[in-house]
Amino acid sequence: MSLDSYVSLGRSGLRVSPLTLGTMTFGEDHGWGASVEESEVILAEYLDRGGNCIDTANIYTNGHSEKIIGDWFAARPELRDRVVIGTKFFANLFEGDPNGGGAGRKSIVAALENSLRRLRTDYIDIYWLHNWDRTAPIEETLRTLDDLVTAGKIRYVGFSDLPAWKAAEAQVTARLRGWAPAIGLQVEYSLLERTSEGELMPMAQEHGLGVMPWSPLKSGFLSGKYSRRRPGSIDTLRGGLVGGPSEKDYDVIDVLEHVAQEAGVTPAAAALAWVRQQPGVTSTLIGARRVDQFRANLASLDVHLTDAQLATLNEVSEPALNFPAENNRLLAPSLAFAGATVDGVRTSVLPLLTANSARY
Repeated sequence: MSLDSYVSLGRSGLRVSPLTLGTMTFGEDHGWGASVEESEVILAEYLDRGGNCIDTANIYTNGHSEKIIGDWFAARPELRDRVVIGTKFFANLFEGDPNGGGAGRKSIVAALENSLRRLRTDYIDIYWLHNWDRTAPIEETLRTLDDLVTAGKIRYVGFSDLPAWKAAEAQVTARLRGWAPAIGLQVEYSLLERTSEGELMPMAQEHGLGVMPWSPLKSGFLSGKYSRRRPGSIDTLRGGLVGGPSEKDYDVIDVLEHVAQEAGVTPAAAALAWVRQQPGVTSTLIGARRVDQFRANLASLDVHLTDAQLATLNEVSEPALNFPAENNRLLAPSLAFAGATVDGVRTSVLPLLTANSARY
């Protein structure tokens, strides 16, 4: 696979690369990102290799990430319409301002205008709701986004980090009202964070949302930096922010190292390949502080894990999901199909049914 093996994002006509360039690391304002020069090198190489989808947010390096992207494309205006630029709203950049963030009409419109200014563009391809605003009616948020689509200032809508029930409510509301529905869902997803498999992933598939996982290497825990076999200091500037792996995390890391060695690839490539091969995943967000990290992430496109390798990783990283995930997965098929094979899956007959032959 390559970056120009484009895929449709959700139930839409928008095509994106299988790896999306995440730019939370663009800018050194938080003390651990990439310099402007390094950011530009990463951006240029991503596009040169066929990538077309760039993700940022108004809060990333307090707006500097958007500015770096905007300045780069302003110097190359012929490229703007050839790429998909997504940014997010919700975060407040103005201390003490109750309307500076969230998902109300006033804050959405103001955030968009500021993002358009920093990105030096007339429109945003995907405008992502970055989180759930418990105080704003979802109808207000959706109607505002639909107005912005109609005005031509945004092309598509996306959701990030919403509860499954709220995202489902929003999708149903948008379709019922004839407003622009969301086409994508960003969730944290990796071998060390799989709880979204309980409700978010199935909801996304049911409602036409292409899943775009973020932190597929779990803040670098799965990058190969961390290993029980190599104790000592770690090359990371974000350690003070995210901490380090737990003992349970290292159980997964140990198996990942084994699978990666068997496949002849790096742990990072194996971890990214695992995410890419999961049902419902459309495009995986990758970010890097250095060019060599970025290139290592791109190497995952050449990796295809075998069914046995996937099963090994699935087993060691199996999450404990909220009710009724296990009930629906294990009990429901037998209750419904009583031993029949449906859609290629063979079910069992429950002892309750075979206890006696009487039927009333």
